Amino acid sequence: MPTSCQPYLPPEWAPQYGVMLTWPHGHGDWGNNLQGIDRNFVDMARHIARFEQVIISAFDEAHAEHIDHLLKQAGVDPGQYTIYVVASNDIWVRDHGPLTVLCSGEAKLLDFGFNGWGGKYRHDLDNVLSRTLSRQQAFAGTPMETVDWILEGGSVEVDGSGTLLSTTSCLLNPNRNPQLNREQLEAVLKTHLGLNRVLWLEHGHLEGDDTDGHIDTLARFCDRTTIAYVRCDDPRDSHYESFRLMEAELQQMRSAEGQPYKLVALPWPKPVLNEEGGRLPANYANFLIINGAVLVPLYNDPADTHALAAMASCFPDREIIGIDSLALINQYGGIHCASMQLPAEVSGPGKR
Repeated sequence: MPTSCQPYLPPEWAPQYGVMLTWPHGHGDWGNNLQGIDRNFVDMARHIARFEQVIISAFDEAHAEHIDHLLKQAGVDPGQYTIYVVASNDIWVRDHGPLTVLCSGEAKLLDFGFNGWGGKYRHDLDNVLSRTLSRQQAFAGTPMETVDWILEGGSVEVDGSGTLLSTTSCLLNPNRNPQLNREQLEAVLKTHLGLNRVLWLEHGHLEGDDTDGHIDTLARFCDRTTIAYVRCDDPRDSHYESFRLMEAELQQMRSAEGQPYKLVALPWPKPVLNEEGGRLPANYANFLIINGAVLVPLYNDPADTHALAAMASCFPDREIIGIDSLALINQYGGIHCASMQLPAEVSGPGKR
């Protein structure tokens, strides 16, 4: 990659080579529901493999054989996935996986630091997972650069026109990069990701969220001029006021062309509770865009149908695929959190 080239972080709807998954295992929080989460991951992998490659991290050799058996049993083409043995703490590859920038048509993987969402969870294995995959040639000839500051993929949204959308509650949280103020952080983001501007949301607290406000649970770019966002229409719901204020912020924002964004409100599911009765961060913004399709989280809720319709209006040229996400949300995450796309310019992995 030319050293003098301006980097470019492609939007999620750009052509992709594949999607990374860090498969759930019994060495962490998934021990009580491995069968349920395996079903969710097989469903995701099966649909992704219809359109592009799936790059899978398994905890150990036995786990890799288990995953391979599940995928073959589900009829997934073995030529569409590759399994690597890389130990992990958890599955949230959106945050411990690399961000990929382009420069003169060549890709570079940026391996930012991951600190368990501000030191909330163990993260020693996750923080080195991308580098381990790189040493195993999972990305073939694509170079990787380690960046010595904290950034999670779920905390940033880009429109492909030099705009980044994020939240102050996450990126400016002192548990991430306390040495950087807003202006310094914006400068670092612009340098590494090739941005022209950063748009900040001050509102939008989601109950049960342990990421301090990841943007991919609140508002998502669907194209250069469209943002899909969560909205709560029930004044009795604890989210109502915060989301109303977030909606007002989005209405004031302008696209790179200087026009108001087309805002598409996503429905609000009924509360999903954990075993202790606490509210989980169920939302429909945590969708994944892949080549030719969009995977949308579903919660066995009447609002599921409306969410699929909203996604179809945002992506009329892609297949809209619902994915049961109840097992995922029980560990406070979703489809987007559990995946990381690799642009088409990334070199493909060899078979393990």
